[in-house]
Amino acid sequence: MASARPRWQAGRQAGGGGRGREGAGEGDRPPPPSRRPRRPAHERPTDRGAAWRAGRPGGGGGGSDGGGAPKVAEPSRAGPDAWVLGAMIEVSAALLRGPVFLAGEALECLVTLRNPLPPAATSASSEMLAWASAQVHCQLHASESRVALPPSDSSRHDVQAENETVFVPNRGERGQCVLSTPPKILFCDLRLDPGESKTYSYCEALPVDGPPSFRGQAVKYVYKLTIGCQRVNSPIKLLRVPFRVLVLHGLKDYQLPQDEAVAPSNPFLEEEEGAKKDSRLADLATELLMAAASRRSLHLYSISNARGKVGTLGIFKTVYKIGEDVVGTFSFCEGEIPCLQYSVSLQTEEWVQEAFQRRPGQPAAHSTHARHQESCLHTARTSFSLPIPLSSAPGFSTNVVSLKWRLHFEFVTSREVAETPVAPESQSEASSWTGAEQMDVDTFSWDLPIKVLPTNPLLASYISPFPSCNSLTI
Repeated sequence: MASARPRWQAGRQAGGGGRGREGAGEGDRPPPPSRRPRRPAHERPTDRGAAWRAGRPGGGGGGSDGGGAPKVAEPSRAGPDAWVLGAMIEVSAALLRGPVFLAGEALECLVTLRNPLPPAATSASSEMLAWASAQVHCQLHASESRVALPPSDSSRHDVQAENETVFVPNRGERGQCVLSTPPKILFCDLRLDPGESKTYSYCEALPVDGPPSFRGQAVKYVYKLTIGCQRVNSPIKLLRVPFRVLVLHGLKDYQLPQDEAVAPSNPFLEEEEGAKKDSRLADLATELLMAAASRRSLHLYSISNARGKVGTLGIFKTVYKIGEDVVGTFSFCEGEIPCLQYSVSLQTEEWVQEAFQRRPGQPAAHSTHARHQESCLHTARTSFSLPIPLSSAPGFSTNVVSLKWRLHFEFVTSREVAETPVAPESQSEASSWTGAEQMDVDTFSWDLPIKVLPTNPLLASYISPFPSCNSLTI
């Protein structure tokens, strides 16, 4: 009997667990009842919290019947489901009024954090966040072949240490940060139980003197609201919500009308007063835009080339809002030179400021937003209509680039008098007229500058490609 026990122990060490008995032989005795075989390595809990969950005694709590529980919900490797569910918080940010704003307005965003575990989960599944902050910033992206910008020192923020707590909203972004608002702390030391959610409100007035949102050939101005969240001893996670900013130049020079009734000072009415101020700003901007774009007076332009007069262009205004139509008429009745064809294009000119040009005398970059072309031989009067896209940027100027709008006309005229078709005297007689197969022509172009202003942000929100809500799981 004394020799059987060593053979059973040797078999257990060789086979691992209960399989050692089977490899030891049929005559071996089973293990004594007082000694239980060791569990396989992949079933053993690796931390004290997992030992408590498995029903074995652990540090800081009782066994399977005890009432103690671990104070910190650390992820357990007892199973893949426990590891995934123990490290998840859903963060979502929603812009209340849409993704388009006027410079000077207040941006409002609701930030919601939720623990997606079911409420029936144990308290060990509670999640902790150290802090969260929010900040608005504008990034400038420049084409290296067109713009020569000085080097930026923001590249040192591209890499983040594991335990770094510095909130850099443009970390990992290309280009340079040209505008940023002061960061605001949303919360510190937040604990979320299973199924629990918390919502925080972020409000920030957009700077009036910033550049508008713009995507051109030389530069791009991109606005984003960045929300940074961090767990303890974990890297910072960033949630970015892009939005669009329209700038009405001269708005900051106007004083907001004062209310006739002076209300007493009340700290609890601060948000209400801020909303009233924001509403007055939007109303003032709407009035200024309506006053500037509603002035109508007929402007007549004589179209001529070196051989003589071609026709007359009539246009009712030269100041428009994005979303409006540019309407004009042509009259060729008094023309001395026959016009065979004309085209008109709605274009923008993107000029890089001289200090940032890649090469001296660099020409402007042109973009066509709408175009109309028509054959007009033997036409007395005609018209055109060009829509200004709501997604386009109004004219502006910064220290790097300026944007201007224009109507670009191209005319094709004949060098000889074209034969005019003669209508038959009797309507019962059939007649046909065939134009000349070849004609000597002249071509020339002409540019008419126009002014394009922003529009109501609510109207531009309907066609904005930016979503009003973004989410992140950390």
